[in-house]
Amino acid sequence: MEIILIQDVNNLGGANELVSVKNGYARNFLIPQKMAVEASPSNRKQLEERLKQLKKKEEKMLADINKVIAALQDGAVKIGAKTGTSGKIFGSVTNVQIAKAIREQKNLEIDRRKIHILDEIKEIGTYKARVDFGNGNETEISVEIAAD
Repeated sequence: MEIILIQDVNNLGGANELVSVKNGYARNFLIPQKMAVEASPSNRKQLEERLKQLKKKEEKMLADINKVIAALQDGAVKIGAKTGTSGKIFGSVTNVQIAKAIREQKNLEIDRRKIHILDEIKEIGTYKARVDFGNGNETEISVEIAAD
């Protein structure tokens, strides 16, 4: 029997996927548990429409991510830090400070958990950080640390 999965099912498939299972498994477990629906012609049309909408939404999100990546790569993010006489920073610069600087300088809201500092920032200079948007979309940004 062919069914359309409504949600992810272990060892069977993901949501919005057309799979073939035994009749008893579909009628006695998957359909009553609202994990799947029978693959009737009307349900197949609904599935096609749902997949089209998901694809459009994904394309729009990818375009938005590309705009953000372009804005992030346009120049370094500058952060002021208190330093000693030797140029070492008191404490260190964290992803929270980088996210705040991006918000103030580039008017972009980036979650601090998406920012990964590649090298520990302890001195004045230019460093690299990686911003990961998920689904393989990531970019490196320059972070310029200056004395306050």
